[in-house]
Amino acid sequence: MGDRKALITLDGDSSAEEDPILLHKKAGQASKAVQDFGSYQNEEPSTSDAAGRVAPHISGNNIILDDDRPALLGNNSLPPDIPINGSAGSSHGNINSSEPIFHLRSRTAAASTPNYESLDYEVCENTLFQDEQRKRLTERFSLRKDIIRWIIFIQIGIITALIACTIDIIIEELSKRKYTFLYNSVKKNVPLSDVTDGDLLIPYLYWLLFSILPVAFGAAMVTYIEPITAGSGIPQVKSYLNGVKIPRIVRIKTLAVKAIGVITSVVGGLAGGKEGPMIHAGAVVAAGISQGKSTTFVRDFRIFKAFRDDHEKRDFVLGGGAAGVSAAFGAPIGGMLFSLEEAASFWNQNLIWRTLVASIISVFTLNIVLSAYHGLNDFTFTGLFNLGKFDTPLKFEYFELPIFMILGVTGGLLGAAWNSLNTKINNFRKRFIPWKIGKVLEAVVVAMMGVTLACLMIYFINDCRPLGNDPTNNPVQLFCEDNEYNAVAALWFQTPEATVRSLFHDPPGSHKILTLALFTVVYYVLSCATFGLNVSLGVFIPTALVGASWGRLLAMVTYYIFPQAEFLHPGKYALIGAAANLGGVLRMTISLSVILMETTGVETSFFFPLIIALISAKWVGDYFNEGIYDTQIQVNHVPMLTWEPLPQYKGLTAREILSSPVVCIKLRDSAHYIYEMLKKCDHNGFPVVDDVGGDRRSEGRVCGIILRSQLIVILLKSLYVENKRFWLPETSIQTFRDVYPRYPSIKSVRKLDEKINYTVDLSMFMNPSPIRVNPHDSVPRIFQIFRALGLRHLLVINNENRIAGIITRRGFLFTK
Repeated sequence: MGDRKALITLDGDSSAEEDPILLHKKAGQASKAVQDFGSYQNEEPSTSDAAGRVAPHISGNNIILDDDRPALLGNNSLPPDIPINGSAGSSHGNINSSEPIFHLRSRTAAASTPNYESLDYEVCENTLFQDEQRKRLTERFSLRKDIIRWIIFIQIGIITALIACTIDIIIEELSKRKYTFLYNSVKKNVPLSDVTDGDLLIPYLYWLLFSILPVAFGAAMVTYIEPITAGSGIPQVKSYLNGVKIPRIVRIKTLAVKAIGVITSVVGGLAGGKEGPMIHAGAVVAAGISQGKSTTFVRDFRIFKAFRDDHEKRDFVLGGGAAGVSAAFGAPIGGMLFSLEEAASFWNQNLIWRTLVASIISVFTLNIVLSAYHGLNDFTFTGLFNLGKFDTPLKFEYFELPIFMILGVTGGLLGAAWNSLNTKINNFRKRFIPWKIGKVLEAVVVAMMGVTLACLMIYFINDCRPLGNDPTNNPVQLFCEDNEYNAVAALWFQTPEATVRSLFHDPPGSHKILTLALFTVVYYVLSCATFGLNVSLGVFIPTALVGASWGRLLAMVTYYIFPQAEFLHPGKYALIGAAANLGGVLRMTISLSVILMETTGVETSFFFPLIIALISAKWVGDYFNEGIYDTQIQVNHVPMLTWEPLPQYKGLTAREILSSPVVCIKLRDSAHYIYEMLKKCDHNGFPVVDDVGGDRRSEGRVCGIILRSQLIVILLKSLYVENKRFWLPETSIQTFRDVYPRYPSIKSVRKLDEKINYTVDLSMFMNPSPIRVNPHDSVPRIFQIFRALGLRHLLVINNENRIAGIITRRGFLFTK
């Protein structure tokens, strides 16, 4: 088998701590990948395919998975002093003279994009793992492990709820003090109804100050300390659950910055909410508790050791996300359904029960704490996103169903436009605001813009209402007569969540049509400009607020035209509008309808109107673009695997997407070869072969696969054949779990020196049963296997059980 030779320059080593940057070179041209989630460059390197043909330029930003990069090196990847394919001494037989090529096909993802690693969701059932299973079978460990797993899920629910309570109480106290101060300032400086005697400048300056300071502080923390905490965190968690390692997503420091960032953003008055980030917070809690150790504080509590792998952590992170949703909305069933519909890529029946239990425990804990905080004895404070209960049951007539469908279509159109506009704004940010100080200043400018637009609305719109119908705790008289309050100020002088509650429950006639029309437009633009700032903030609340506003507005306009239409309850149409707008932006249906029902306490009979609006919004929106979370994932070029293979792969076979030649390791290989090979390449998985003639490794018969992290641990702990009697009694699967998740880099391995001639026997460390396919297998079938099993590497072997190539996640990423 003639191995193709080409050129690759490998810079850095792949580990959990550092995402290496691979420089692809050909004809002196280089392209560089950027590893930040959301930072990328536009470069168009020349590439060649496996046969040496020059592939077309691939424009834009394509995906490269650093730790996932298939082993593309053939036997020519050996150290310089080791002969290649038996051709010792040949000028082209050394790495220095001829290095392997990183070849790409035009249909696959190429270089010059963010570097992402994949997670190892496939369990490595090697000899050590099987020995542990047999040993613990006699100890009834399986039952004990299941009980511990349930305990961990309960702990996740409790701690997630306590964090949510802490964030909510701090936000409520600071917001109460902020708006009380602004109320007193307005009352002091604008005491009379006559506009000429009022001075709104002083309250405006105070409002600016109380918005700029927390927003600037929160944006600075996110930008300079932990950039991964920007946004809601849902796209990152969704990517993680799909099998993509997003650096630093589940660190304790990430949780701390996220919590502080949410508090400062909401208190600062940005158009966002605290509900979305709670999902990220729950995921961090789950990842931390389930491992029984803290890599941040370098503490190992020596508990839960059996759960230290990506497969187990994935299930706990999903439960943490569900607990976060449940705590945010007080909706345990909605939280579980949200995880199923939006976040999960892998699901099973047992996980449903555990996730539901974590959600129920989270809601119950939050209910107890917040009910006690608010002085309630009946434990009715169900969630952070408390929309209140409707006084009368919401009823609908069957002739209203077409109206609800029209509202859904409207929500789909507005949501698609919002997603498109937000994507353009975020692309503009990445291109023209790359500096950290610029990102902080941008957040401050948006906060100032929000305060300024609010003050302009308050100043120019005369909307005074009787005090008996005041929707806020501190109604502002502001340019109104005695015993009246300013309805425009009532919309702005409270948190966005309280404004949604007001739009749902305010009696008819609480606002002018002009007030709600302008408020809808202003908040639509503000929310679009806010989502994507370097702050920790969710999109659920502003989206629901905009929808509730235009839903109530449409009911008011229709009632103004048809005064006899008594069925036009403004709160009912505000709820339908909120659902339609959420469906148009988020593109969720079942979980959203259940969440809205649980947060508002509406009757189950009203589920039908909600689902009609949501489905209509989703179908219309999907015609134009994807939901906002999927759009963010695409914009940041995260290599997500969809539920179904792309249409472009129909009719293709494995040989058309595989990568070859492949770096292989002999079943008993020299430590020097392994050490030099790990230094020269960044691949994560290496087929293990035997029946090798000389050093022609790529022609050997496949007997397993070994991971890069395992090889590094073997070298670090000197697990060589020559000293086997010393380490064999103490070596177990736990030897490798102890260094999870931050596996060391090859740089941490000292030069072998006197151990240069030592041998490594991989028979007890490798996975002896890797998933394999034939070159003629269809790509759609391979995709289903790859995705269903959560694979990272899929070996392609010929009829003689010899390696033909390897398929990784990047093989399924189509680039036009």
